[in-house]
Amino acid sequence: MVKAVVCGAAGGIGQPLSLLLKLNPIITELSLYDVVNAVGVAADLSHIPTPAQVTGFLPADNGAEKALKGADIVVIPAGVPRKPGMTRDDLFVNAGICATLAQAIANACPKAFILVISNPVNSTVPVFAETLKKAGVFDPKKLLGVSHLDIIRASTFVASVLGKPTEALHYTIPVVGGHSGATILPLLSQAKPAIPDILNDKEKRDALVNRIQFGGDEVVKAKDGAGSATLSMAQAGAEFANYVLEAAFGGKKGKVVQAYINLGADAGGEGIKKEIGTDLDYFSVNIELGPSGIEKILPIGQIDDVEKGLLEAAVKELGPSIEKGNSFTPAPPKL
Repeated sequence: MVKAVVCGAAGGIGQPLSLLLKLNPIITELSLYDVVNAVGVAADLSHIPTPAQVTGFLPADNGAEKALKGADIVVIPAGVPRKPGMTRDDLFVNAGICATLAQAIANACPKAFILVISNPVNSTVPVFAETLKKAGVFDPKKLLGVSHLDIIRASTFVASVLGKPTEALHYTIPVVGGHSGATILPLLSQAKPAIPDILNDKEKRDALVNRIQFGGDEVVKAKDGAGSATLSMAQAGAEFANYVLEAAFGGKKGKVVQAYINLGADAGGEGIKKEIGTDLDYFSVNIELGPSGIEKILPIGQIDDVEKGLLEAAVKELGPSIEKGNSFTPAPPKL
C-alpha cells in the first residue's frame, strides 16, 4: 500500500499531475489537497479504473493534515503561478505556503518523501528544510527539489537543434546547479550520445544553453498571462515521482537522476562543495535513489571550460537564493 499526496492539486500543475499519479500502478491511495476545488478534482479522477483510490480535502477541519496523514510521498506544486515579466524569484510569496505545508507534513507524515515543485525551488526547498528542522523531523535524504523539467527540456531542445526532434528520448543531458535562469547548468559536454555538432558551434551552443535556462519564459509568453509551464511541469513531476516510487517501493536499484537537494544528505556532498569551489548548502546534483531516498550523492564529473564559466555564474546567483530560504520567518497566524 503506497499513499501519495498532491498539495496544490486543483491548480494548473496540480490537476494534470494528479491525473498522471492516478495512472501510476504503484500508488494505491491518492489524497488531493488544495484551498479550493480539490474535492471536485478527486471526484473526477476517482472514475478512472486504476488502483489508486482518490480523496479530496479542503482547509476546513484541519484538512491538510487529514490529507497528509500516513503519506509515503508528498508532491507539492502549491503556490501562485508565474506571469509575464516575473522571474521565478519573484514567486518568493510562495514561501509562506511552503512553510505552512511543511509544518503540516511534520505533524502528519514526517517520514514521507517530499518533492518540492513550488517556485522558487532554489529558496523553497530551504524553507521546507528549516521548518522541518524546527519540528525535529528533517531528513535530508527525503527532501527533493524537482528540477526535472530542466532535464526533459534539455533532451527535447538538443534533439530539435540536431534536426532529430522525434528522437528526444534518446538524448540524456545532466542538468545541475539550481532551478532558475542562470543557476541552471546543462552539462552538454556529458551528453549521451555525444553532441559534437553543438559543442563545436559557439553560437548554436550559447542559444541552446539560454533556451534550457529560460525555457519557462517561452511558455509564460505564449500563454500571454494565462499561466506558466504547467503541463510539461506536471509530466516532469510525475516522472520524477515515479523514479522515487520505483526506488523506494518497486525494488529498482541504481537509478541516477538530478535533483536540488541539501548536500548534507550524503558524504558525497562534501565532494560537490569542492567541485563547485564554495560551501553552499543546496545544489542540484547527480543522486542515486534507493529505499531511503538519496542513497548517494555522485560527483558532477569532468566539465569543459564553457561549463566552468556557467558554474561560476550559477554559484554566484544561488547563494543569496539559499540564504533567503534559510532565513525566512513565516508571518504569525491571524487569530
